[in-house]
Order: sequence, then structure tokens, then C-alpha cells
Amino acid sequence: MGQSFFILLDDNLRVIHFKHKLHFFSSLTKEVSLGMKALGVVPAITITNTNVFPTTNRILHPAFTPPCVLGHWRNYTAPGPLQNNLQRGPVCTEIHPPCQRSPPLLSAPTPAQKIPQSGSYGKGMSPILADSSSASLPERDSYGKNGFVHIKNPHLDSLPEDILYHFDLGTKTHDLPSMFGDVKFVCVGGSANRMRAFALFIHQELGLEGEGTEVADICAGTDRYSMYKVGPVLSISHGMGIPSISIMLHELIKLLHHAKCRDVTIIRIGTSGGIGIEPGTVVITDVAVDSFFRPQFEQVVLDKVVVRNTDLHRELAEDLLQCSKEIASFPTIIGHTMCTYDFYEGQGRLDGALCSFSKEEKFEYLQRAFTAGVRNIEMESTVFAAMCQLCGLKAAVVCVTLLNRLEGDQIAESHDTLIEYQKRPQQLIAEYIKKQLNLS
Repeated sequence: MGQSFFILLDDNLRVIHFKHKLHFFSSLTKEVSLGMKALGVVPAITITNTNVFPTTNRILHPAFTPPCVLGHWRNYTAPGPLQNNLQRGPVCTEIHPPCQRSPPLLSAPTPAQKIPQSGSYGKGMSPILADSSSASLPERDSYGKNGFVHIKNPHLDSLPEDILYHFDLGTKTHDLPSMFGDVKFVCVGGSANRMRAFALFIHQELGLEGEGTEVADICAGTDRYSMYKVGPVLSISHGMGIPSISIMLHELIKLLHHAKCRDVTIIRIGTSGGIGIEPGTVVITDVAVDSFFRPQFEQVVLDKVVVRNTDLHRELAEDLLQCSKEIASFPTIIGHTMCTYDFYEGQGRLDGALCSFSKEEKFEYLQRAFTAGVRNIEMESTVFAAMCQLCGLKAAVVCVTLLNRLEGDQIAESHDTLIEYQKRPQQLIAEYIKKQLNLS
């Protein structure tokens, strides 16, 4: 008998599809919900009056991809007890030939393992992919083959001038190729003060001329972001959260394009909350996931949801991990990073102005996150990964953890300790840049 496939149909005949060898779901909604919970899945929609039926690969090809993703629909009248339900709308029964896109299969989470040590992968890191039946076809792209930054907007060609409003820069008012054409490394972080400190630090580390005690803010004409250029390194603040970093990235990517920069590496340097790891641990992100542990970013465009992939550059992550082995003063691991829209309720904190869940529910959620491979939580990584990949930028996320969320919600370390923690990603990135420039 072939592998078993399972189809979940909600009342609107949306399809949720997954395959798993160890679980068999009956037609009872309660059992379906319990089974999905056991797999660590939070469905994108509420399932009620659900019909669940197993099939084999004699009916559905092993390379079957959900019709809600590919759009292969046709009207179908089902035999037997499902007939009344399925006649109410379109149902996909196509047998799809194998294609280049891998089907979004769902695997059970790996049980939590021993906390990874410095310079190693965390255990149980395989992503859990939950198909959202309401989402559109994911946008994917490969990293730039010619080294240039790719702009995915044909309308820019017709603009007489491109004004980068939040940077206080423009293609007519500034000679962008002259100002930025030699940029090879872009480092971004939430805090303006932190990115200024990084600019001063990298000036010293690269041994550039001058005392390096002061750097000019290129975006001094605006109070939205701060930008500092030190040799081939650009240091930029992006504020807090997805909306703020998204705006910055749009204008940064256009800036790099207009400046004709090539072979640019972009790295987000930040702070985060850890899950199951010691405070002060540096986490190099292999894939950014959303609050449902899915490796995707959902962007609302007009009245549609566009799903974008959030993989980060694997080789860059490996190179950074290798660099970390030469810095013995703090632990560094590779793991999943969960990106949320909020610092309090969105991250399961019990100490916000609002809280609609219990302490037990919080710890159950964080434990599921750990089991899914998540090692830290922040608020920018999914959109950062998605936009950089689409535009051909080699990207990484490197964040230090300020606390272990399994032990509490409030950041209680001393000011001096937090300052020392925040320097750790900067030290790692500086070591990487020096190696790339053959300075170490």
C-alpha cells in the first residue's frame, strides 16, 4: 500500500493537505484537532464539521500539491457519504505530475534535545510547514547571479526621479554611485545609537584612517533612520517591528540598486528573547518563521495575501558559525528565529497591559516553539529574509538573547551586562567582515 495522504475540508471547502506516516485521523472533528495539536500545527482557519478521508497514491500522486496553492480545480461529485458535502462547491481531484516545487508536507516536531553548545546547530531544527489554504502562491527567487541588486518594480523605470524620502536622499539630488558604489557589507539594527556604535567599532576594527571617534549621519536630514558609512560598510538603523524595517528595506534596496552596488552582503544585528538557551547566546538564523512556526512572510498587497519564503543564505550562516569558533568568549548557535508583530501578547508575555492567556498556555506554546526548532524571538526577521531573497541580497540575521523566555518575561540583567551582550553580534560580524577583506 502506498503512503497515506489526508485531506481536510472545512465548511467552505478549503483544503488543508498533509502527509504523515504515524498518525491516522478519523472523521471526528475533536480527534482531528487533537491530532493537529500533537503535530504542533495551528490551522490558519477554524475547522468545523470536517470530513477527513485517507487515500493512497493510486488516487493522489505522491507529488500532489494542494489545489489551493496551484489552482487546479474542477467540479466533482463524490461517491458515498461525502457526496452531499462535496457537491456544494469545487473540489480538486486532479492527479498532478511531479514538478520542481516540493509539496508543502507537514512533519511531526522532533522532541526537544539537549541545548546546543557553542559553535553548533541546535537539535530538532527541521521546520514545520503548515499550508495556509487562504494564502496565494509563494513568491520565491534565487540570489542574484550577476551580483547586482534586483528591483522587482517595473514602475521605477518611468520615474524622472526616485526620492528616498525616509533617508532624505534622491537620484537627482545626490550622486548615489559615487557615495555608495563601493559598499559590500550592510549591517542593520533597530537602535540608532547601537548602529552608530557599530560604525565606530568597525572603523577601528578595519584600521581605517582617522581617529574613528566620530562618524557623520548621512540621514541627518530626517529623524526616521540613521545611516553611517565606514569604508565598504554601511551601518543603518531600522527601528522596531516589521513595518519600520520594511520601509527602510524598500529604500535601502533601491539605494543599492541606484548606486550600482554588486555582491552585497546584508546582516541584521539585533537583540532577542531566547527559548531554552542561556542569556547572552548569539543565534544565527537559518530560517525565520512566523508565530505558527511556518517559514513564510505574509504581505497584504491591496486586498490579497502574498506569501513569501523566509529562507536565509545557508552558506553565509555557516561562514558566520565558523567565525564564531574563533571567538571563545560567548556561545553561538544556529537555529530558527520566530518573528512576531508584538513584544507582549504576540510573544506570549504575561507582563503586558493586556493578557488573554494563562501561564500554562504560555509555557505550552513556548515549548512547542522550542520543539519546532525556534531558539529566539524578535520582530523583524521574516520580512527581512523575504525581501532580501527576492532582491538578490545575501542575507543573515544574528541576534543575541537577553533572557531565556522559559524562565521569565522581564529583562532583569544589569545595564552593563546588557551592553556587553549587545556587543557580541557586532564582534562576530566584524570578524566575518575582516576575513572577507583578508584583514585577519
